[in-house]
Amino acid sequence: MTEPKKLFVKTYGCQMNVYDSQRMQDVLAPLGYQSVDSAKDADMVILNTCHIREKAAEKVFSDLGRVRKHKEAKEANGGDKMIVAVAGCVAQAEGAELMRREPIVDMVFGPQTYHRLPEMVARANRAKGRDRIIDTDFPAEEKFDHLPEQVSKHGYSAFLAIQEGCDKFCTFCVVPYTRGAEYSRPGMDVINEARQIAAQGTREITLLGQNVNAYHGAASDGGEWTLGRLLRELSDIDGLDRIRYTTSHPRDVDDDLISAHRDLPKVMPFLHLPVQAGSDRVLQAMNRKHDVADYRDVVARLKDACPDLALSSDFIVGFPGESDKDFEDTMDIVREITFIQAFSFKYSPRPGTPASAMELQVPEKVKTERIMRLQALLAEQQLAFNHNCVGKEMDVLLERFGKLEGQLVGKSPYMQPVHVSGLPETALGQIVRLKITEARPNSLGGELVDTPVTGKDQDSERNVA
Repeated sequence: MTEPKKLFVKTYGCQMNVYDSQRMQDVLAPLGYQSVDSAKDADMVILNTCHIREKAAEKVFSDLGRVRKHKEAKEANGGDKMIVAVAGCVAQAEGAELMRREPIVDMVFGPQTYHRLPEMVARANRAKGRDRIIDTDFPAEEKFDHLPEQVSKHGYSAFLAIQEGCDKFCTFCVVPYTRGAEYSRPGMDVINEARQIAAQGTREITLLGQNVNAYHGAASDGGEWTLGRLLRELSDIDGLDRIRYTTSHPRDVDDDLISAHRDLPKVMPFLHLPVQAGSDRVLQAMNRKHDVADYRDVVARLKDACPDLALSSDFIVGFPGESDKDFEDTMDIVREITFIQAFSFKYSPRPGTPASAMELQVPEKVKTERIMRLQALLAEQQLAFNHNCVGKEMDVLLERFGKLEGQLVGKSPYMQPVHVSGLPETALGQIVRLKITEARPNSLGGELVDTPVTGKDQDSERNVA
């Protein structure tokens, strides 16, 4: 019997990359690769990269330096060749530079080409000298058509990619250049994958897309499904009790999606809806294609349909030309809307994006002062929401062991980690009703008040906000 090959995948950045890494494992499984937790003795190392964060490429090069030591040690001791690959958005944007600077890299491939991994691995194993592989095309449709059925085991929550790419071209963002144009998977392809995931014991799925609510998947009758229609179809899957989706764009929140939040108990009352800034002038410079009034209107319509809906958002501070007044407008929209979670960043230029060439770049000191003020306000709102949960009951999906003995950790409808003690290990994977007894800045504590419930009993959890 052939000994399994060891595969180590390091995932950077977004949830889409987490999904892609799982699918890479599925693609490589028929070749005999099994996942391991360390690059030290791996036969293949894949760094699945993200280009959103500052200095993303330099972090990859730093990790490659550590991988180089493992590769050299393995091969010096007479071991088989270690294949080193860089995947994802940094690979897509800077593949040639990766090859130039780091000779140990055997393969570079973008987010849309990992379905061709078996062919790339075969070429890499045959490669001599400088024969190295770069594959950074944009065949999104081809990729999904050629991916195998899910074989990697999911946890009680799983990601499911339904849409990729973006046509919005925000001036600060690299996604259109690294992920390509918007592409939506056919509706029944998504349904079939969700059924398979649910059959493995997954209770919750998060639908993924760079612009997920722009979803317009082909239907079997020749028409198209909106995200709202897809949510309705997914809600009929037995064993699938919770549905989330991310990341959304305010411009693509339509009536069908809003009614799904009203009508479907399995759709969680929590939505990540980035506003980015509270100044119309800055939003226009970002090419966001919505203004503050549009955002207010969308939020009002969502909360009218689902009064207990809570929001998270993204914010960029110090965008080129942002004045003190512009920043205060952002603080005002945060105070007005309130967000229970948020991701906030100081603007940093991404090579090749329009904003990187803009004049009036904000000084670093000013950006730092502004981000500290914004994050303090956001933390205050998050803590206030958590305290508001104390004394109330909510249904929690138990997913993992806690740090303390006898402690389990689950996820609330609002994405908060919830700690509970005194339950058996067999409770993992169950949705249990907890009374919230303690609030912390980033989590909650609770105690059991009832027996496990199913997704069809979850209406009562929408009394928290």
